Amino acid sequence: MSDDATGRTGRAGGNAPGKPWGGRFREQTAAAVERFSASVHFDRALAHHDIRGSLAHARMLRKAGLLSAEEEAALVAGLERIEAELADGSFALDPALEDIHMNVESRLRELVGDAAGRLHTGRSRNDQVATDLLLYLRDAARAAERGLHELRRVLQLRAAEHLDTVLPGYTHLQRAQPVRLAHHWLAFVEMFGRDAERFRDLRGRLRLSPLGSGALAGSTLPLDREFTARELGFDAPTRNSMDAVASRDAGLEFLAATAIASVQLSRLAEELVLWSTAEFGFVELADAYATGSSLMPQKKNPDVPELVRGKAGRTIGNLVTLLTVMKGLPLTYNRDLQEDKEPIFDSATTLRDCLEVTSGAIATLRVDTARMRDAAQDPMLLATDLAEALVREGVAFREAHEAVGRVVGHCVEKDLDLRALSREDLRAFHGAFPAAAGELLSLERALEERALPGGTARATVAAALERAELEIRASLEALDAEGPA
Repeated sequence: MSDDATGRTGRAGGNAPGKPWGGRFREQTAAAVERFSASVHFDRALAHHDIRGSLAHARMLRKAGLLSAEEEAALVAGLERIEAELADGSFALDPALEDIHMNVESRLRELVGDAAGRLHTGRSRNDQVATDLLLYLRDAARAAERGLHELRRVLQLRAAEHLDTVLPGYTHLQRAQPVRLAHHWLAFVEMFGRDAERFRDLRGRLRLSPLGSGALAGSTLPLDREFTARELGFDAPTRNSMDAVASRDAGLEFLAATAIASVQLSRLAEELVLWSTAEFGFVELADAYATGSSLMPQKKNPDVPELVRGKAGRTIGNLVTLLTVMKGLPLTYNRDLQEDKEPIFDSATTLRDCLEVTSGAIATLRVDTARMRDAAQDPMLLATDLAEALVREGVAFREAHEAVGRVVGHCVEKDLDLRALSREDLRAFHGAFPAAAGELLSLERALEERALPGGTARATVAAALERAELEIRASLEALDAEGPA
């Protein structure tokens, strides 16, 4: 996607046939350079958006008196024909034409003749590509937002099934305190909700149209930038032509939001991998979301969450790629910016696929509620509750913590159940213990007494489930109300 400030796309002269800039050159482009600089194998992802931008530009040129009614009609009909060919797969891409924009233009010339050369009036590939990319990002961000809310809905529904399923919560991957499975999965509902908000926030910043900025300084022609902005669903034109063609912070923000969401997905995937091991045995993935071993017949491997976990590295790398490309570029356009497309397209596709398979895996997995509850019966998960029983007797927490730590050490050394200690046993470690451990501690009490906002008590989690359901439904309805992408 090289710089083109000619303002027209007539047939190229010189010895660079087919190039919009060929008139300046007397030698053929080297074959190695053709291969090295071609982008059509990936920027074809912009084809639909390129057609949209060109249709808006053609209508604006007619409105500005730069096209006749006949020329506009021919261009619109030709572009709509190309759009149909792209949709049905009959559009033939020619790698020799460098990028998707020249492929569209070449086909348009075949369809409507020399009128095709007028479409580039007042337009550079710099503002053309910048516009196409923002249109793509707008759709991709919306798709990511929807995918995240759909995963949240799956998690919320599965959480509602397991309001009374108890398992250990973990810190440092060590059993810590008992929690409800619903509470655990609602944590991811919250995380993915913030991820969705990041994409929605980004869409709010994709509201200014670069089209009409030209190569970098605008145009001497009477272009109506407000018209094309409205045609393409933008609020207004960009306010600085140099910024419009040189900036890629929208792409960076999209890649950052994608990388963060992918990391959150990776954390969920890691738990599915762990929980499906024989050592945990908390869940079993459905056959449709697992694979086997080519050697060991007994194996059922969690390949889907493992791939989700692995693909987070791609999205992180894509963000770093574009940050590195941008870090030293002077204003305005530099050919380095061709390197913005592949990371963006790859991250958008990767996130879409990861969201889809994760939603399917969560929706279909089997939960071993008995195995989870057995693990939650570990008496050491109640040690903090024992310390807080002393706090309620007026003991400073640090003092209570130390006393219970000595109790725990005694139980580990003697292989005793913490809940079996009598009041006298406990008072050997601190005189303020008010009762036997069995009276002070129980799994149900440990859950129900954590009724603070955000806690794991049943009523608190039930309210959180209801709130999440309403919030997710509202978010999806708001996306539906925007109409088709």
